[in-house]
Amino acid sequence: MTSRIPRDSRLRLVRAQSPRAERRAGAERGAARPLTAPGAVTQQRSRRPAPRPPEGTPAPAELARMARKGLAAAVRVARWADTSLHPGRSRDGATPDGRGTLSTATAERAAAELGLTPDQVRADWDTARLAGLIEVHGDSARPGWRLRAWDRDDAAVLRGWVALFDAWSLTHTASRELAPATVAETVEAMPQLLTLLQLSAGPVPLPQLLDLLDQRVTELRTERCEIPYGPQPEPVDPDEAPPLATLLDWALRGLAAVGALTYAEGQATLTPLGSWAVWVKLEQICVAAQSPAGNIEQAADDMLRGCARLRPNAARSEYRAWLAARPVGSAVTELLTAARGEDALLRGLAFEALRVVGAPAEAEVRAVVDETSLRPYALIWLAEQEGADPEDVHLVLTRDESTWLWVDTAAAVADHGETQLLVRHLESAVQGTVPALLDEVRRIGHPRTVQVLVALAAAHPDPALAKAVRRAAFQVHTGGV
Repeated sequence: MTSRIPRDSRLRLVRAQSPRAERRAGAERGAARPLTAPGAVTQQRSRRPAPRPPEGTPAPAELARMARKGLAAAVRVARWADTSLHPGRSRDGATPDGRGTLSTATAERAAAELGLTPDQVRADWDTARLAGLIEVHGDSARPGWRLRAWDRDDAAVLRGWVALFDAWSLTHTASRELAPATVAETVEAMPQLLTLLQLSAGPVPLPQLLDLLDQRVTELRTERCEIPYGPQPEPVDPDEAPPLATLLDWALRGLAAVGALTYAEGQATLTPLGSWAVWVKLEQICVAAQSPAGNIEQAADDMLRGCARLRPNAARSEYRAWLAARPVGSAVTELLTAARGEDALLRGLAFEALRVVGAPAEAEVRAVVDETSLRPYALIWLAEQEGADPEDVHLVLTRDESTWLWVDTAAAVADHGETQLLVRHLESAVQGTVPALLDEVRRIGHPRTVQVLVALAAAHPDPALAKAVRRAAFQVHTGGV
């Protein structure tokens, strides 16, 4: 047994290793097959010609110049924080609310040094967070990688602006007088309106946008089949419902605030950046529609089961396609729900899909750290997000957490893998001896302990070891010592 859990041994079965680690593991083991290699699907597929943006779209360098101009104030505050505060220490800048909000004292200090008002500083700080110029980790905030690359990497700039574009509804919060449900419907309907603006390639009158919003909201309500049951109150007077015109005005102002469109004189027009961003989103949908395994329309658990047959690169492509077709928030929630199920293989695959999501999933992943079944996966995921070396992420786990993860991975192998993989998995345990492993496995109380030990005993070629493992399984089953 080894002294720690090697990444390629422990997580290979749940597709959590990097391509580099995968190649290295294959070389060390003679290209050992993945969990379900007999039916695995390769990532080879027909190459789609590189898409070209609509005619008249500025070159990437020009688009990046526009994005830098629009985000100049946010960059200024982010750089001030980088040089004036101690990165990563919440008490020097952010409040301990888990969102990286600036403290009153820091906002006033920044305002005095930058010649701004505290409200302007907070607004620019929030913009910087949404654009990835500042990253929030728990109760601390620190400069993001995009800030480091801002002056030299046009692609990083454009990705930062698209991140802000995706978060437009947070830059100009809706009035509290508007029902959250109607606000959510408006946000969900806006991609259709943006597509109309993009295809029109010019100003679109407000009545036309309002008519489309009305149609889309009606479709959303119909799709949800909101049919009430039982006695119902009197219908709501339409005059008392929030007018769609108010919601449309709020949405257009929010999109204008991030520089995606101009809104004046009863019409809206996409800016070059906004038009390019909508085109990018439409291309993502096209890519999603051509997902390699056709899981785009599946629920998360079914999609993950489909990806269990794929090799790592093909699986990541499938995750990206599935995610591109859904709002990030609901996709992350669905993946975590799948991870809470009884299938340990889906648990590992769900967190691999969350690696594709990246930073936008951090708050949700951090919120499940206290759930026993998800804790080891969540801690490793968070360590990777914070820049830990992939070979050392196991160090964030306690001995018991490592053992729990070992049993959970063994359960995935027992349910879906091959006998040889289960025997090989025994070598990846952190304990130095089999008796020590069995003692700790019995103590941690994993719900699949008995099944795992029985399967291991049946698979192992050493009769003496198999007997010891069967004895341990019997003791766990009967509650003995």
